[in-house]
Amino acid sequence: MKIVIPDDYQDAARQMTSFSRLAGHHVTIHNDTVKSIAELTERFTGAEALLLIRERTRITDELLGRLPDLRFISQTGHAASHIDLAACTRRGIVVSAAGSGTLATAEFAWAMIMAARRQIPLEAQRLRQGRWQTTLGTVLKGRTIGIYGYGRIGQQVARFADAFGMHVVAAGGREATAQRAAQDGREYLAGRERFFESCDVISVHLRLVDATRGLISEGDLARMKPDALFVNTSRAELIQPGALERALKSGRPGFAAVDVYEDEPITRDHPLLAMDNVLCTPHLGYVERDTFEQFFGAAIEQIEAFSSGKAINVLNPG
Repeated sequence: MKIVIPDDYQDAARQMTSFSRLAGHHVTIHNDTVKSIAELTERFTGAEALLLIRERTRITDELLGRLPDLRFISQTGHAASHIDLAACTRRGIVVSAAGSGTLATAEFAWAMIMAARRQIPLEAQRLRQGRWQTTLGTVLKGRTIGIYGYGRIGQQVARFADAFGMHVVAAGGREATAQRAAQDGREYLAGRERFFESCDVISVHLRLVDATRGLISEGDLARMKPDALFVNTSRAELIQPGALERALKSGRPGFAAVDVYEDEPITRDHPLLAMDNVLCTPHLGYVERDTFEQFFGAAIEQIEAFSSGKAINVLNPG
């Protein structure tokens, strides 16, 4: 088959142990992201299969209409909200997705918390400019961290917080969140006001679904302490558009660490990049070798299965 892999920023696919299993196919890899339908059509024309890296490219009905040769989409990771599954089904395009989540994002979220509380990136940058000790950091022991979304990743971040002597509280709105918190002996705060007001650090670990889109408002953020830290390694769309920027400019919360954005990759004129009280990273939460080995291994196995006429992990069996 003719296979196209878009958005492979680090040229990671070729480095994976499973890549050799595609030797019998014609594989084209693109190391950047394009957005327009015309550019995507040019890149995907003639492709019989796409191997997608997470949700980096949206696969719309309009785009699919320009790809008459496309028969199969193999998705890394289990999320597929960026793919119009109904349009794929109408056009006879099989979509397979697999790849259980890893704890890479939890480790990265904790690294963001540590780096932001001690101002490590800012101080390292200023040291290169000839400036010495320009800020005061904040220790974590004895302070309160709020885990907004107490699922698998949130639970792991909470365990990291335990090791640092922090008080952990959980929130999230779903009954399952409260149950998991109770099972772990955690305090669960049902009231949003108290949650945002009481935490020194808030780390968001919610899935993006219709019910959580825009869930966090500017009013929520404005309730945070002026020296509090807001961390988002989940999805930018969980926050109302522009709310975080406005809240940071008003001084509540005082700091943020952000790994996700509404339109990725972001450009140098993104407003968060101009703020000294924000640590910005380029969506690195899941970008880790073991995770990629798992994701690509599953995606290539899906291609092998489809090629043999026995598709697996199919999202649109109809």
